[in-house]
Amino acid sequence: MLSKIPHTYQKRGVFYFNRMVPIDLEEHYQSRRINFSLRTKSGRDARQLASAVSVKLEGYWQHLRLQGIAIPGSRFLKVSEQDESTDDVVLFSEAIELYLRLKGHGKPRTFHTAARRAGRYLTECCDDKDLADIKRSDATQFRDFLVDMDLSGSSIVRVFTTIKSVFNFVCSEYGLDLRNPFSGLYMNRTDGVRERVPVPQKSIVRVQSECVNIDDDIRWISALISDTGMRLSEAVGLAKTDIILDHTYPHVVIKPHPWRRLKTEGSKRIVPLVGSALWAAKRASEASNRDQVFPRYIRDNECLANSASAAINKWLKNHIPKECSVHSFRHSMRDRLRAVECPKDIVDQIGGWSSGTVGEGYGQGYAIDLLAKWMRRIASPG
Repeated sequence: MLSKIPHTYQKRGVFYFNRMVPIDLEEHYQSRRINFSLRTKSGRDARQLASAVSVKLEGYWQHLRLQGIAIPGSRFLKVSEQDESTDDVVLFSEAIELYLRLKGHGKPRTFHTAARRAGRYLTECCDDKDLADIKRSDATQFRDFLVDMDLSGSSIVRVFTTIKSVFNFVCSEYGLDLRNPFSGLYMNRTDGVRERVPVPQKSIVRVQSECVNIDDDIRWISALISDTGMRLSEAVGLAKTDIILDHTYPHVVIKPHPWRRLKTEGSKRIVPLVGSALWAAKRASEASNRDQVFPRYIRDNECLANSASAAINKWLKNHIPKECSVHSFRHSMRDRLRAVECPKDIVDQIGGWSSGTVGEGYGQGYAIDLLAKWMRRIASPG
């Protein structure tokens, strides 16, 4: 419902803040609209909160606009002071934007989101400092700040990897001779990391049966992954031309697309379609009237794998052990291939896993008939 309070609307009685991002500032945002719950049903409270948020937003937008404006009257300064005014002062927020402008071209939105999120964490913890003013003590404080946020060790490592990359890149661009204070800092990568658990065979059979009963795109994706071991983004980002059904060995071609990159070069592969995956591929191909197999999760030339993940995992939680997720089917695939004594290098080729050896880069891999032989064994183990 629309609300009489500026920049708000109501949904089930709760007030939501809703405001469009100014056109000249859209490059700083991932979405054109700022929308979130004010967590109140009180009109009086909502009016005060919406007003406070708007004032803060207006101030921040003014700050962003001023960043792109030269110092007023700088041409009237004495020469020596002009030199000082253009000295190499680079705030970390500016470093993030430079990094994304130069390195972010052609990268997915997740790359930009991760960099801006890491930069936001740092400025929240240590303020927006000039790179030259960031000390080792800031880095250790930042690490403890992330730990207090209950991030897992692996997530903290990813944030630090981004921060270190930004720092090194911008120092190189500006010719700054600065030691990276974020390098060499101890972090426990395994802290808070849950072990990935494969989906048991009984649960796989139950999920596949439910997929046939419900028969919609969420279930097609689930079934496709359950009998191929594909990554979720690989399945969600398939083009219709990637699914080859009129072949002696029906299969799916996993390759990059403008809307979906692949995790590694070795992720490019073909996977035979058997069992529930073959059923799902047929149903999804017949249902789609666009170039993509799952058009609901392709928007603005971007694959919305996270949205698919949320929907699928919400459904799966009633059908698989609580420590499992949709990604667990990928771990199950490796175990199922092991169970039929499939050779390791064939397992790696089916799953797009890297064995880490030099020899894996030689030759063209195994032919589809041999891959199909092993995939059929796990689809019909008897």
